[in-house]
Amino acid sequence: MLISKKFIVKSITNVKDLAGKRVLVRCDFSVPVAKGKVIDDYKIVQTLPTIQYLLQREAKIILITHLERPGGKRVKRYELGPIRARLSRLLGKKVAYVHDCVGPKAQAAAAKMKDEQIVLLENVRFYPQEERNDAAFAKKLAGLADLYVNDAFASSHRAHASVSAIQKFLPAYAGLLLEQELTHLQKVLRPAHPFVVIAGGKKIETKVPLIKALRKKADAVLIGGMLAYDFLAAKRLSTGSYGVAPAQKKLAKKMLGKNVMLPFDFVTASKKDGSGILRVSAADALPKNSYQFDIGPQTIRAYARYVKEAKTILWNGPMGMFEAEHFQHGTRAVARLVACRSSGKAFGLVGGGETIEVLRQVKMLEFVDWASTGGGAMLAYLAGEKMPGLKEILK
Repeated sequence: MLISKKFIVKSITNVKDLAGKRVLVRCDFSVPVAKGKVIDDYKIVQTLPTIQYLLQREAKIILITHLERPGGKRVKRYELGPIRARLSRLLGKKVAYVHDCVGPKAQAAAAKMKDEQIVLLENVRFYPQEERNDAAFAKKLAGLADLYVNDAFASSHRAHASVSAIQKFLPAYAGLLLEQELTHLQKVLRPAHPFVVIAGGKKIETKVPLIKALRKKADAVLIGGMLAYDFLAAKRLSTGSYGVAPAQKKLAKKMLGKNVMLPFDFVTASKKDGSGILRVSAADALPKNSYQFDIGPQTIRAYARYVKEAKTILWNGPMGMFEAEHFQHGTRAVARLVACRSSGKAFGLVGGGETIEVLRQVKMLEFVDWASTGGGAMLAYLAGEKMPGLKEILK
């Protein structure tokens, strides 16, 4: 999908009279749940402004979401009871819960709704038709409401029935969260310079479209995490004890360029689990019996220089195994650098669950300009890939 310099978002704020209207809101409440309780409500909190906006305008609100990947089957541990409980507490308002998405129960619940009531439907991925983007299933969902609102940016790159096909059957609008996501991402597509992209994490195949799309715009692309192995292999340097598949090496080789910066050093361990002998090793001379788990001090200093001069910063993916005490320093250093440079001196945008988690750990998430709720969706949007969930919303 080509992103034009000027774009129009069909926002729910453009609908003048919402009183008494049944509004089907596609949310992304796929959050971590343990022992029947939500342990991270970030995505739920981000959707509250849309729900509250609709409540203030006396709409009837029907919420639909997925939770994890139950494979088109009803799985008890993925039922939405814990989501309903947390949402009710956050809103200070009762949220009804229907153990169905389509059929008599859902239809009856929608039919008897009063203004300012909220109904949460069951996990939409319990139905195999959802991930098949089944039009008949989408039509049944649409039959519950008068309007459709997409506030699930994190799912908008997927051709699923409750995100894509449903737009054929109801007037479709962006929720407040989705609108903000698109507005902030446009600032990365039209960056102020210097523009610095920081790419970490594990899967190079998910990062290649992003790097390919932005490297011509970026003044520097800083590589970290497991991605670094692929780039080292592409330059025919040692990757220690880690083997790089030919396909990954080929992808990395295509991405090499003057503005693509690789680590100068790594914190390595002699054992695969991160134990054994720890040392700082030069990136161009990794010992054959070592595993790299973090960027080293020389790399942190070098990357800091780029971040401190940046006017636009995009960061996705950790620099190493940040969940382990010995290997958290590089990622945390980058987190602090990005947060300190953001909100004034530069526009800082981050995305991906692990990236956001690190910023939380250092208590600096609030200082970045925007933390996207969609890791994969953010990468897809910035890379110019198709976004089925935005077809009738982004003009």
